Amino acid sequence: MSHRTLEDLLAAARSPVELLRNSPTGANVFPGVPPEFTNWRDEQRAWQTTCVLFDQSFHMNDLAIEGPHALDLLSRLGVNSFDGFGVGKAKHFVPCTPDGYVIGDVILFALGEREFNLVGRAPALNWVTYHAETGGYDVRVELDLRTALRTDGRRRSYRFQLQGPNAMQVTEKALGQSPPELKFFHTTTVTVAGKRCGALRHGMVGQPGWELFGPWGDREPVLEVLLAAGEEFGLRRAGARAYSSNTLESGWIPSPLPAVYSGESLKDYREWLPATGYEGTASLGGSFVSAEIEDYYFTPWDLGYGQYVRFDHDFVGREALEQMDGKHRRKVTLALDDEDVTRTIGTMFRKADRAKFVDWPSAVYCMHQYDRVTVDGETVGVSTWIGYSSNEGKMLTLAVLDADHAEPGTEVTLVWGEEDGGTAKPTVEPHVQTEIRAVVSPIPYVEAVRRSYAPDSWRAARV
Repeated sequence: MSHRTLEDLLAAARSPVELLRNSPTGANVFPGVPPEFTNWRDEQRAWQTTCVLFDQSFHMNDLAIEGPHALDLLSRLGVNSFDGFGVGKAKHFVPCTPDGYVIGDVILFALGEREFNLVGRAPALNWVTYHAETGGYDVRVELDLRTALRTDGRRRSYRFQLQGPNAMQVTEKALGQSPPELKFFHTTTVTVAGKRCGALRHGMVGQPGWELFGPWGDREPVLEVLLAAGEEFGLRRAGARAYSSNTLESGWIPSPLPAVYSGESLKDYREWLPATGYEGTASLGGSFVSAEIEDYYFTPWDLGYGQYVRFDHDFVGREALEQMDGKHRRKVTLALDDEDVTRTIGTMFRKADRAKFVDWPSAVYCMHQYDRVTVDGETVGVSTWIGYSSNEGKMLTLAVLDADHAEPGTEVTLVWGEEDGGTAKPTVEPHVQTEIRAVVSPIPYVEAVRRSYAPDSWRAARV
């Protein structure tokens, strides 16, 4: 019997955790661009030393919202303040459940007084659409699905991001004039290849950048001019492999599990969500295992979004967040020990008792990765994203840790691999768990691990 809604699917499962941990869905894919244009090491290096072009035209969903109540709807759902927000600005938009847990995060563009666009992963867009349809708002919404979920090969808009020390030089040459001065996350309109483009002032790991977007039919001539402009400045196009790893240096956790699988207050929403949608087909993986799905949820503070929370407006989850006045978990980078990583990879040269395969540059093997981080055997947090930075010559993870263990220089252990040889996910081969030592490091990870270890530290001989 097929299940029509997410609620139907959950009712038939033993638990949400078991359903998601055995889901056959692998890691998020980045369609539309090849895995590599040159090689992923070269492409990683470009965003730190020259300039990189990320083609974001294919892998994200876009939700257009228009109408007299559009801003009211967004303000009602976002933890963010909307004071002063309007045309010419963008915002990192974070909605929460009534219990104060994050559903997702997307970029919100104010395109007009009553016209907005949300760009990113599906969970936050689904939440906004649900409230637009059921909340009595005078708005119109239109979803433009990512390429992997469509058959026509077209999108409403293209989206190119230029990042790196030479990004503004490339932009100036493409425009044929000096780019207008823009504050961070402000927008304007420019002309490239005779085509009008929207432009967002962006940035990544301290490097300047612009994001250009416009009608799909203008994509190819704009791309051609950008590539030609970048030739003398060392521009590289980033393939899917490099793109999936850029967050390790910038510090953004790209895939928090949407906190919608439990709670009576969300039952109507689960009955609205299809069983075959993002939430119903998502997968959990990693060494962190709890019987309670709530243990996989994050608050805004867990993800580094605490500064976004503003109690200057009424929004879903406000009351719960106001009561979260205790010690919050903190987002950090973990720099994994080189020798332990080498040992783990070295098990691939055995016929038995291998560790979980470590792929490069991204080692994430499911949609929502949760690996245990421990101190003296006790769990003190979870690692959510893991991979290799050629720029730093390190395996890094993005983790959320208890505040008592989140100071840079703290020594922790990452448990790599799943219990009992692994779950039923196709991306998981039989393996044995292993422990990899790590050091808590700043986020974003700007330089090599800080030299602040105790004299008797296992790290001291290596620094």
